[in-house]
Amino acid sequence: MAAGNAEQRFALIKENLAEFLNEEIIKKVVDEGGHPKIYWGTATTGRPHCGYLVPAIKMAQFLAAGCELTVLLADIHGFLDNLKAPLELVMHRAEFYRYTISTLLGAVGVSTEKLKIVLGSSYQKSPEYVMDVYKMASIISEHDAKKAGAEIVKQTDNAPLSGLLYPILQVLDEQYLDVDAQFGGVDQRKLFIAAKEWLPKLGYKERAHLMNPMVPGLHGGKMSSSDPDSKIDLLDSPETVAKKIKKAHAAPQVTEDNGLLAFIEYVLLPASGLRGRKEFKVERERDGLETLVYEDIEKIREDYRNDVLTPQLIKPAITRDLNALLAPIQEAFKNNKEWQEIADKAYPPPPKKEKKVKNKGTRYPGGGKPEEKALPVRTNGDAPAEATEAAPSAQ
Repeated sequence: MAAGNAEQRFALIKENLAEFLNEEIIKKVVDEGGHPKIYWGTATTGRPHCGYLVPAIKMAQFLAAGCELTVLLADIHGFLDNLKAPLELVMHRAEFYRYTISTLLGAVGVSTEKLKIVLGSSYQKSPEYVMDVYKMASIISEHDAKKAGAEIVKQTDNAPLSGLLYPILQVLDEQYLDVDAQFGGVDQRKLFIAAKEWLPKLGYKERAHLMNPMVPGLHGGKMSSSDPDSKIDLLDSPETVAKKIKKAHAAPQVTEDNGLLAFIEYVLLPASGLRGRKEFKVERERDGLETLVYEDIEKIREDYRNDVLTPQLIKPAITRDLNALLAPIQEAFKNNKEWQEIADKAYPPPPKKEKKVKNKGTRYPGGGKPEEKALPVRTNGDAPAEATEAAPSAQ
Protein backbone atom coordinates (compact mmCIF):
# COMPACT_ATOMS: atom_id res chain seq x y z
CA MET A 1 0.00 0.00 0.00
CA ALA A 2 1.14 3.56 -0.68
CA ALA A 3 2.22 5.52 2.39
CA GLY A 4 -0.47 8.12 3.18
CA ASN A 5 -1.34 11.17 1.10
CA ALA A 6 0.60 12.69 -1.79
CA GLU A 7 2.75 14.85 0.50
CA GLN A 8 3.75 11.87 2.67
CA ARG A 9 4.45 9.70 -0.35
CA PHE A 10 6.70 12.32 -1.93
CA ALA A 11 8.53 12.90 1.38
CA LEU A 12 9.25 9.16 1.61
CA ILE A 13 10.56 9.12 -1.97
CA LYS A 14 12.91 12.04 -1.19
CA GLU A 15 14.10 10.84 2.23
CA ASN A 16 17.91 10.51 2.57
CA LEU A 17 18.63 11.36 -1.07
CA ALA A 18 21.82 13.31 -1.80
CA GLU A 19 20.33 14.91 -4.92
CA PHE A 20 17.11 14.83 -6.93
CA LEU A 21 17.22 16.13 -10.53
CA ASN A 22 13.95 17.14 -12.21
CA GLU A 23 11.95 16.20 -9.13
CA GLU A 24 8.91 17.97 -10.57
CA ILE A 25 8.47 15.01 -12.94
CA ILE A 26 7.90 12.64 -10.01
CA LYS A 27 5.94 15.15 -7.94
CA LYS A 28 3.44 15.64 -10.76
CA VAL A 29 2.77 11.89 -10.97
CA VAL A 30 2.37 11.63 -7.18
CA ASP A 31 0.10 14.70 -6.95
CA GLU A 32 -2.16 13.18 -9.60
CA GLY A 33 -2.43 9.98 -7.55
CA GLY A 34 -0.29 7.96 -9.95
CA HIS A 35 2.57 5.53 -9.42
CA PRO A 36 5.98 6.90 -10.48
CA LYS A 37 8.02 4.38 -12.47
CA ILE A 38 11.62 4.21 -11.21
CA TYR A 39 14.45 1.91 -12.23
CA TRP A 40 17.71 0.92 -10.59
CA GLY A 41 20.35 -1.04 -12.46
CA THR A 42 23.23 -3.15 -11.25
CA ALA A 43 25.89 -4.97 -13.23
CA THR A 44 25.84 -8.63 -12.24
CA THR A 45 29.52 -8.99 -11.35
CA GLY A 46 30.67 -9.07 -7.70
CA ARG A 47 28.76 -10.95 -5.01
CA PRO A 48 26.08 -8.75 -3.35
CA HIS A 49 27.02 -7.72 0.20
CA CYS A 50 25.63 -5.49 2.95
CA GLY A 51 26.62 -2.39 0.99
CA TYR A 52 23.65 -3.29 -1.25
CA LEU A 53 21.34 -2.70 1.72
CA VAL A 54 21.73 1.07 1.20
CA PRO A 55 20.07 1.18 -2.27
CA ALA A 56 17.79 -1.73 -1.31
CA ILE A 57 16.29 0.13 1.67
CA LYS A 58 15.76 3.21 -0.53
CA MET A 59 14.05 1.04 -3.16
CA ALA A 60 11.88 -0.46 -0.42
CA GLN A 61 10.83 3.10 0.43
CA PHE A 62 9.93 3.68 -3.22
CA LEU A 63 7.69 0.59 -3.11
CA ALA A 64 6.14 1.72 0.18
CA ALA A 65 5.41 5.09 -1.45
CA GLY A 66 3.46 3.36 -4.22
CA CYS A 67 6.11 3.52 -6.94
CA GLU A 68 6.50 0.93 -9.67
CA LEU A 69 10.07 -0.31 -9.30
CA THR A 70 12.14 -1.98 -12.02
CA VAL A 71 15.44 -3.60 -11.09
CA LEU A 72 17.66 -4.03 -14.14
CA LEU A 73 20.13 -6.90 -13.91
CA ALA A 74 22.62 -5.44 -16.35
CA ASP A 75 24.33 -8.58 -17.59
CA ILE A 76 25.60 -7.01 -20.82
CA HIS A 77 26.98 -4.02 -18.88
CA GLY A 78 28.82 -6.48 -16.64
CA PHE A 79 31.20 -7.60 -19.36
CA LEU A 80 31.25 -4.28 -21.26
CA ASP A 81 32.96 -2.71 -18.25
CA ASN A 82 36.46 -3.98 -19.04
CA LEU A 83 35.40 -7.62 -18.65
CA LYS A 84 34.73 -7.38 -14.93
CA ALA A 85 33.27 -10.90 -14.99
CA PRO A 86 33.85 -13.77 -17.44
CA LEU A 87 30.94 -14.05 -19.84
CA GLU A 88 30.13 -17.63 -18.78
CA LEU A 89 29.56 -16.51 -15.17
CA VAL A 90 27.36 -13.51 -15.95
CA MET A 91 24.13 -15.45 -16.46
CA HIS A 92 24.55 -17.48 -13.27
CA ARG A 93 25.28 -14.30 -11.35
CA ALA A 94 22.21 -12.60 -12.79
CA GLU A 95 20.08 -15.41 -11.37
CA PHE A 96 21.82 -15.13 -8.01
CA TYR A 97 21.08 -11.37 -7.99
CA ARG A 98 17.43 -12.06 -8.88
CA TYR A 99 16.94 -14.31 -5.86
CA THR A 100 18.92 -12.01 -3.55
CA ILE A 101 17.27 -8.70 -4.43
CA SER A 102 13.69 -9.94 -4.40
CA THR A 103 14.23 -11.68 -1.04
CA LEU A 104 16.05 -8.67 0.40
CA LEU A 105 13.22 -6.28 -0.47
CA GLY A 106 10.65 -8.65 0.96
CA ALA A 107 12.69 -8.98 4.18
CA VAL A 108 11.93 -5.40 5.23
CA GLY A 109 8.21 -6.01 5.05
CA VAL A 110 7.16 -4.06 1.95
CA SER A 111 4.92 -5.46 -0.75
CA THR A 112 6.82 -6.51 -3.88
CA GLU A 113 3.65 -6.47 -6.00
CA LYS A 114 4.97 -3.47 -7.95
CA LEU A 115 8.51 -4.90 -8.27
CA LYS A 116 9.73 -6.04 -11.68
CA ILE A 117 13.16 -7.61 -12.28
CA VAL A 118 14.43 -7.41 -15.87
CA LEU A 119 17.50 -8.96 -17.49
CA GLY A 120 19.31 -6.46 -19.71
CA SER A 121 19.97 -8.95 -22.50
CA SER A 122 16.21 -9.61 -22.78
CA TYR A 123 15.79 -6.35 -24.73
CA GLN A 124 19.25 -4.87 -25.34
CA LYS A 125 19.83 -7.13 -28.36
CA SER A 126 16.60 -6.14 -30.14
CA PRO A 127 16.95 -4.46 -33.58
CA GLU A 128 15.32 -1.23 -32.30
CA TYR A 129 17.64 -0.95 -29.31
CA VAL A 130 20.77 -1.73 -31.33
CA MET A 131 19.80 0.86 -33.94
CA ASP A 132 19.40 3.47 -31.21
CA VAL A 133 22.87 2.56 -29.91
CA TYR A 134 24.21 3.26 -33.42
CA LYS A 135 22.28 6.54 -33.64
CA MET A 136 23.53 7.75 -30.27
CA ALA A 137 27.09 6.66 -31.07
CA SER A 138 26.93 8.87 -34.18
CA ILE A 139 26.02 12.05 -32.27
CA ILE A 140 27.98 11.59 -29.00
CA SER A 141 31.68 12.42 -28.96
CA GLU A 142 34.36 10.15 -27.51
CA HIS A 143 35.12 12.88 -24.96
CA ASP A 144 31.51 13.06 -23.77
CA ALA A 145 31.17 9.28 -23.55
CA LYS A 146 34.35 9.02 -21.46
CA LYS A 147 33.21 11.87 -19.23
CA ALA A 148 29.80 10.28 -18.64
CA GLY A 149 31.34 6.99 -17.56
CA ALA A 150 34.34 8.41 -15.72
CA GLU A 151 33.13 7.46 -12.22
CA ILE A 152 31.57 4.09 -13.01
CA VAL A 153 33.48 2.51 -15.90
CA LYS A 154 36.92 1.07 -15.18
CA GLN A 155 39.52 3.51 -16.52
CA THR A 156 42.77 2.20 -17.99
CA ASP A 157 45.49 3.56 -20.27
CA ASN A 158 44.41 1.32 -23.13
CA ALA A 159 40.71 0.80 -22.36
CA PRO A 160 38.56 -1.36 -24.66
CA LEU A 161 35.96 0.32 -26.87
CA SER A 162 33.22 -1.37 -24.83
CA GLY A 163 33.75 1.20 -22.05
CA LEU A 164 32.42 3.91 -24.38
CA LEU A 165 29.27 1.89 -25.10
CA TYR A 166 28.48 1.41 -21.39
CA PRO A 167 27.09 4.94 -20.76
CA ILE A 168 25.16 4.88 -24.04
CA LEU A 169 23.37 1.68 -23.02
CA GLN A 170 22.59 2.99 -19.55
CA VAL A 171 21.07 6.17 -20.96
CA LEU A 172 18.94 4.25 -23.47
CA ASP A 173 17.70 1.92 -20.71
CA GLU A 174 15.59 4.79 -19.36
CA GLN A 175 13.62 4.84 -22.62
CA TYR A 176 13.38 1.09 -23.17
CA LEU A 177 12.33 0.35 -19.60
CA ASP A 178 9.64 3.05 -19.99
CA VAL A 179 10.35 4.78 -16.67
CA ASP A 180 9.90 8.26 -15.22
CA ALA A 181 13.21 8.22 -13.34
CA GLN A 182 16.48 6.42 -12.76
CA PHE A 183 17.89 5.84 -9.28
CA GLY A 184 21.57 5.36 -8.42
CA GLY A 185 24.50 6.58 -6.39
CA VAL A 186 25.80 10.13 -6.56
CA ASP A 187 28.87 8.68 -8.29
CA GLN A 188 26.64 8.34 -11.38
CA ARG A 189 25.83 12.04 -11.54
CA LYS A 190 27.86 12.66 -14.72
CA LEU A 191 26.02 9.86 -16.48
CA PHE A 192 22.64 11.14 -15.27
CA ILE A 193 23.46 14.62 -16.60
CA ALA A 194 24.41 13.00 -19.92
CA ALA A 195 21.05 11.20 -20.00
CA LYS A 196 19.22 14.52 -19.60
CA GLU A 197 21.12 15.87 -22.63
CA TRP A 198 21.37 12.80 -24.87
CA LEU A 199 17.83 11.35 -24.84
CA PRO A 200 16.15 14.47 -26.31
CA LYS A 201 18.63 14.29 -29.22
CA LEU A 202 16.90 11.06 -30.27
CA GLY A 203 13.46 12.57 -29.69
CA TYR A 204 12.94 10.89 -26.29
CA LYS A 205 11.73 12.66 -23.15
CA GLU A 206 13.94 13.75 -20.27
CA ARG A 207 13.72 11.74 -17.05
CA ALA A 208 14.18 12.54 -13.36
CA HIS A 209 17.22 11.22 -11.46
CA LEU A 210 17.39 10.28 -7.79
CA MET A 211 20.79 9.88 -6.14
CA ASN A 212 21.86 8.20 -2.94
CA PRO A 213 24.96 9.53 -1.14
CA MET A 214 28.15 7.46 -1.17
CA VAL A 215 28.10 5.76 2.22
CA PRO A 216 31.40 4.84 3.92
CA GLY A 217 32.04 1.18 4.69
CA LEU A 218 32.82 -0.32 8.08
CA HIS A 219 36.43 0.82 7.87
CA GLY A 220 35.61 4.31 6.63
CA GLY A 221 36.25 3.59 2.93
CA LYS A 222 34.10 1.96 0.27
CA MET A 223 32.51 -1.38 1.13
CA SER A 224 34.01 -3.70 -1.49
CA SER A 225 33.11 -7.24 -2.51
CA SER A 226 36.79 -7.91 -3.31
CA ASP A 227 37.96 -7.13 0.24
CA PRO A 228 36.51 -9.64 2.75
CA ASP A 229 37.40 -7.47 5.75
CA SER A 230 35.63 -4.37 4.40
CA LYS A 231 32.25 -5.99 3.79
CA ILE A 232 29.67 -8.26 5.36
CA ASP A 233 28.16 -10.91 3.10
CA LEU A 234 24.38 -11.18 3.16
CA LEU A 235 24.79 -14.86 4.06
CA ASP A 236 27.39 -14.39 6.83
CA SER A 237 26.51 -16.16 10.09
CA PRO A 238 25.46 -14.05 13.12
CA GLU A 239 28.84 -14.84 14.71
CA THR A 240 30.74 -13.64 11.62
CA VAL A 241 28.63 -10.47 11.47
CA ALA A 242 29.39 -9.75 15.13
CA LYS A 243 33.11 -10.34 14.57
CA LYS A 244 33.29 -8.02 11.53
CA ILE A 245 31.35 -5.23 13.20
CA LYS A 246 33.51 -5.53 16.30
CA LYS A 247 36.58 -4.96 14.09
CA ALA A 248 34.98 -1.96 12.32
CA HIS A 249 36.85 1.32 12.59
CA ALA A 250 35.02 4.16 14.37
CA ALA A 251 36.89 6.91 16.21
CA PRO A 252 35.13 8.03 19.42
CA GLN A 253 33.29 11.38 19.12
CA VAL A 254 34.04 11.65 15.37
CA THR A 255 30.90 11.59 13.22
CA GLU A 256 32.44 12.44 9.80
CA ASP A 257 33.07 9.41 7.53
CA ASN A 258 31.85 7.17 10.32
CA GLY A 259 30.71 3.93 8.68
CA LEU A 260 28.76 2.76 11.73
CA LEU A 261 26.68 5.93 12.01
CA ALA A 262 26.12 5.95 8.24
CA PHE A 263 24.82 2.38 8.41
CA ILE A 264 22.35 3.39 11.12
CA GLU A 265 21.21 6.42 9.11
CA TYR A 266 20.78 4.80 5.69
CA VAL A 267 19.86 1.21 6.59
CA LEU A 268 18.73 0.49 10.14
CA LEU A 269 16.61 3.57 10.90
CA PRO A 270 14.66 3.58 7.60
CA ALA A 271 14.31 -0.22 7.70
CA SER A 272 12.68 -0.02 11.13
CA GLY A 273 10.39 2.73 9.81
CA LEU A 274 9.23 0.46 7.00
CA ARG A 275 8.40 -2.23 9.55
CA GLY A 276 6.21 0.18 11.52
CA ARG A 277 8.28 2.13 14.05
CA LYS A 278 11.36 4.17 13.18
CA GLU A 279 13.79 3.70 16.07
CA PHE A 280 17.26 2.53 17.06
CA LYS A 281 17.79 1.12 20.54
CA VAL A 282 21.10 1.06 22.43
CA GLU A 283 21.09 -1.17 25.48
CA ARG A 284 23.27 -0.21 28.47
CA GLU A 285 22.34 -2.88 31.01
CA ARG A 286 25.97 -3.84 31.55
CA ASP A 287 26.64 -0.31 32.82
CA GLY A 288 23.49 -0.31 34.94
CA LEU A 289 21.92 2.41 32.76
CA GLU A 290 18.61 2.64 30.95
CA THR A 291 18.20 1.77 27.26
CA LEU A 292 18.57 4.70 24.87
CA VAL A 293 15.92 4.94 22.14
CA TYR A 294 16.54 7.14 19.08
CA GLU A 295 14.12 8.16 16.35
CA ASP A 296 16.41 10.36 14.25
CA ILE A 297 20.07 10.40 13.24
CA GLU A 298 20.77 13.95 14.47
CA LYS A 299 20.24 12.97 18.11
CA ILE A 300 22.48 9.93 17.59
CA ARG A 301 25.23 12.15 16.12
CA GLU A 302 24.88 14.63 19.00
CA ASP A 303 25.21 11.91 21.66
CA TYR A 304 28.12 10.35 19.78
CA ARG A 305 29.99 13.67 19.65
CA ASN A 306 29.34 14.16 23.38
CA ASP A 307 30.58 10.64 24.18
CA VAL A 308 27.17 9.54 25.49
CA LEU A 309 27.29 6.99 22.70
CA THR A 310 30.57 5.14 22.14
CA PRO A 311 31.69 2.61 19.52
CA GLN A 312 31.53 -0.06 22.25
CA LEU A 313 27.85 0.76 22.86
CA ILE A 314 26.60 1.04 19.28
CA LYS A 315 28.43 -1.97 17.79
CA PRO A 316 26.32 -4.57 19.66
CA ALA A 317 23.14 -2.64 18.75
CA ILE A 318 24.08 -2.59 15.05
CA THR A 319 24.97 -6.30 15.20
CA ARG A 320 21.57 -7.12 16.74
CA ASP A 321 19.55 -5.14 14.17
CA LEU A 322 21.61 -6.23 11.16
CA ASN A 323 21.34 -9.91 12.07
CA ALA A 324 17.57 -9.46 12.43
CA LEU A 325 17.48 -7.93 8.93
CA LEU A 326 19.59 -10.72 7.42
CA ALA A 327 17.77 -13.61 9.16
CA PRO A 328 14.84 -13.92 6.67
CA ILE A 329 17.26 -13.72 3.71
CA GLN A 330 19.41 -16.49 5.13
CA GLU A 331 16.37 -18.59 6.00
CA ALA A 332 15.09 -18.28 2.43
CA PHE A 333 18.51 -19.28 1.05
CA LYS A 334 18.70 -22.26 3.40
CA ASN A 335 15.32 -23.54 2.17
CA ASN A 336 15.92 -23.00 -1.55
CA LYS A 337 18.14 -25.65 -3.16
CA GLU A 338 17.95 -23.99 -6.57
CA TRP A 339 19.32 -20.74 -5.12
CA GLN A 340 22.12 -22.69 -3.43
CA GLU A 341 23.05 -24.41 -6.70
CA ILE A 342 23.07 -21.07 -8.52
CA ALA A 343 25.36 -19.63 -5.82
CA ASP A 344 27.90 -22.43 -6.42
CA LYS A 345 27.84 -21.82 -10.17
CA ALA A 346 27.92 -18.03 -9.93
CA TYR A 347 30.74 -17.79 -7.41
CA PRO A 348 32.78 -21.01 -7.62
CA PRO A 349 35.71 -21.33 -5.21
CA PRO A 350 39.04 -20.24 -6.72
CA PRO A 351 41.14 -23.10 -8.12
CA LYS A 352 43.75 -24.46 -5.76
CA LYS A 353 47.27 -23.37 -6.55
CA GLU A 354 49.56 -26.20 -7.55
CA LYS A 355 52.71 -26.47 -5.47
CA LYS A 356 55.86 -26.00 -7.52
CA VAL A 357 58.37 -28.81 -7.06
CA LYS A 358 61.73 -27.31 -6.31
CA ASN A 359 64.66 -28.76 -8.27
CA LYS A 360 67.15 -29.74 -5.59
CA GLY A 361 69.83 -30.61 -8.12
CA THR A 362 72.49 -33.19 -7.22
CA ARG A 363 72.69 -32.11 -3.55
CA TYR A 364 76.47 -31.62 -3.72
CA PRO A 365 78.60 -28.70 -5.03
CA GLY A 366 79.64 -28.96 -8.65
CA GLY A 367 77.24 -31.77 -9.33
CA GLY A 368 75.63 -29.87 -12.20
CA LYS A 369 72.39 -30.82 -13.90
CA PRO A 370 71.25 -34.45 -13.53
CA GLU A 371 72.19 -36.53 -16.53
CA GLU A 372 69.75 -38.28 -18.77
CA LYS A 373 70.23 -41.79 -20.05
CA ALA A 374 68.33 -43.90 -22.55
CA LEU A 375 66.19 -46.72 -21.22
CA PRO A 376 64.63 -49.42 -23.40
CA VAL A 377 60.86 -49.38 -23.66
CA ARG A 378 59.12 -52.40 -25.15
CA THR A 379 56.47 -51.60 -27.78
CA ASN A 380 54.08 -54.39 -28.70
CA GLY A 381 56.60 -56.84 -27.30
CA ASP A 382 58.99 -56.23 -30.20
CA ALA A 383 62.31 -54.43 -30.52
CA PRO A 384 63.13 -51.84 -27.84
CA ALA A 385 62.39 -48.14 -28.46
CA GLU A 386 64.33 -45.28 -26.91
CA ALA A 387 63.03 -43.17 -23.99
CA THR A 388 64.73 -40.83 -21.54
CA GLU A 389 64.54 -40.56 -17.79
CA ALA A 390 66.42 -38.39 -15.33
CA ALA A 391 69.31 -40.22 -13.67
CA PRO A 392 68.88 -40.69 -9.92
CA SER A 393 70.53 -38.09 -7.74
CA ALA A 394 73.77 -38.95 -6.00
CA GLN A 395 73.28 -39.81 -2.34
